Amino acid sequence: MTWEPVIGLEIHIHLKTRTKMFCRCEVAYFEPENTRTCPVCLAFPGSLPVPNAKAVEWTIKLGLALDCQIAEHAVFHRKNYFYPDNPKGYQISQYDEPLCVNGRLALPGPEGDVEIGIVRAHLEEDAAKNVHVGGAEGRIGGATATLVDFNRAGTPLVEIVTQPDLRSADQARRFLQLLRQTVVELGISDAEMQKGSLRFDVNVSVRPHGSDELRTRTELKNLNSFAFAAKAIQREVERQVGVYESGGEIEQETLHFDPGAESAPPLRSKEEAQDYRYFPEPDLVPVEPPRELVERVRTELPESPAARIRRLADGLDHDLAEDLVTSARDRLYERVPGDRRAVANVLMNQFAASGVDPDAVDPEELGKLIEARSRIPREKLTEALAASGDPGFSAERYLGDGLVADTAELEPIVERILAANPGQVEAYRGGKEGLLGFFVGQVMKETQGKADPRVVNELIREKLS
Repeated sequence: MTWEPVIGLEIHIHLKTRTKMFCRCEVAYFEPENTRTCPVCLAFPGSLPVPNAKAVEWTIKLGLALDCQIAEHAVFHRKNYFYPDNPKGYQISQYDEPLCVNGRLALPGPEGDVEIGIVRAHLEEDAAKNVHVGGAEGRIGGATATLVDFNRAGTPLVEIVTQPDLRSADQARRFLQLLRQTVVELGISDAEMQKGSLRFDVNVSVRPHGSDELRTRTELKNLNSFAFAAKAIQREVERQVGVYESGGEIEQETLHFDPGAESAPPLRSKEEAQDYRYFPEPDLVPVEPPRELVERVRTELPESPAARIRRLADGLDHDLAEDLVTSARDRLYERVPGDRRAVANVLMNQFAASGVDPDAVDPEELGKLIEARSRIPREKLTEALAASGDPGFSAERYLGDGLVADTAELEPIVERILAANPGQVEAYRGGKEGLLGFFVGQVMKETQGKADPRVVNELIREKLS
């Protein structure tokens, strides 16, 4: 039997507002523990929440970018649970009347777009941060104690819930990358996984290929890497297939993926809505966004990353276009002159490795480097790309260090190398053509890397033929 994965995502995104969702505490990362708190976010008796208007507006902006319907009447609810990260004993969230519903995000692919449904995008407050002590890389597995930092408690958080429309680990990874780039370009979040401002949970089930049933799912919790998400999904798909094929049944539970061990031990049984005992937040009135606000925000939407991938894919292959857009290098790509595929490849390889901010680069000067890349020694090209974001950068100082391609200058060196290695010459002529690399290496060593490898290859082949 052939099995088909069924994957849905829950993506949590911190909004980069100046203050928290229901109080005036500053949103800050990496500050000393428990220094950005107040009676509201610590849930002192008698303290009352006041909604952050900018967070509401930015959630509407995200909803419009995801082609959602914006509710005329949205309600905050209390989501009740008891855990160290939740000082109130409940989280202010949205339940059956969220701000944004029934959206979609088209995921471009080489065979066309795949439409991923968006069930909802709702606004809530984040919980505090649990710090696990003694576990590998700060994870709960193997921890000896858990401390709580309340600086994060109350940070504005948007949760995006997709339909179970994804069908592979790689497709889920690509969707997450596209969604992250969409959010960043809206200007509402930096969506940095290392800070925790982007996190996601993955719901996974499998079914016989061709079936439309939805079987019991498991949830992989708090993933913070695209690569880890793909690994976790693939591992869980294989586990579930193995359970079914051995005659077992899948239990609905929440799993914690450990990327080091590539295992996912269970954390707890999976909660349902009734477990949280939702009811409307009595201290907050409903949110009723004015139509003029919604229409103004709609006019502020930039061109979507998905649209740019489709546009660039007309001149490049799809994967390269997608990589340029989701890495935010496509804007620079469109400004750098030269052969389009060569520019794209350099941007996604040598330039990407340099870590230079694309917005800091003079595209004309970078174009000169890329055009001359075959004539510049590798280490010099690496040095030039690393400096390409510096103010006043000029490619000219590096173009003068071109590779030696004059055969009259290289021929005596090649002849000397061959004369010094008669055994290798005989072996090459006897059929060991892999020795060509040895000879090229010797020439490059003698010229301190300044010889043009292509010219050297041709010369050596000619001398040995």
